[in-house]
Amino acid sequence: MNTNKPLKRHRAIVSFSKEHHFGLLLVWKIRQGLKKAITPVRISDYVIFFFKEDLEEHFNEEERLLFSRLPVTDELRKHAELDHLIIHTMINALEKRKSNTTLLNDFADLLEAHIRFEERELFNHLQESISAAELEEIENRFSNNDKIIEKWEDTFWEHKN
Repeated sequence: MNTNKPLKRHRAIVSFSKEHHFGLLLVWKIRQGLKKAITPVRISDYVIFFFKEDLEEHFNEEERLLFSRLPVTDELRKHAELDHLIIHTMINALEKRKSNTTLLNDFADLLEAHIRFEERELFNHLQESISAAELEEIENRFSNNDKIIEKWEDTFWEHKN
């Protein structure tokens, strides 16, 4: 693991980092739901919803705007792209096996590890590898996570025992 001091995040990458907060919040919600013995189907439904409403587009934008600026042979790019593929595969599995708590736990663990990897290693690497002009081009991107919160009513993570 890279123990270098993190770089100050460039404005172009800040919106991706802000979205990672919502990914980590998803991990927390999964773990809260499981800890409170919420039916795994309810949790899975939310995970699938969140993936389709947020994470899938986030992944597509990372791949299109960030990863594509690194050589295809770049080890950190390959790591991130493989994580995205595995997460997609896990979502497909969750759609078929919504009551599988092991799959939910594994998904939460992988998503958290993936976000930490991007924040601690990949984003620093990207900032060192991408030109200033490219970073300025990426900066025009924006995100809107508020729409997700408004669309989901089952707040199982707030369930009182």
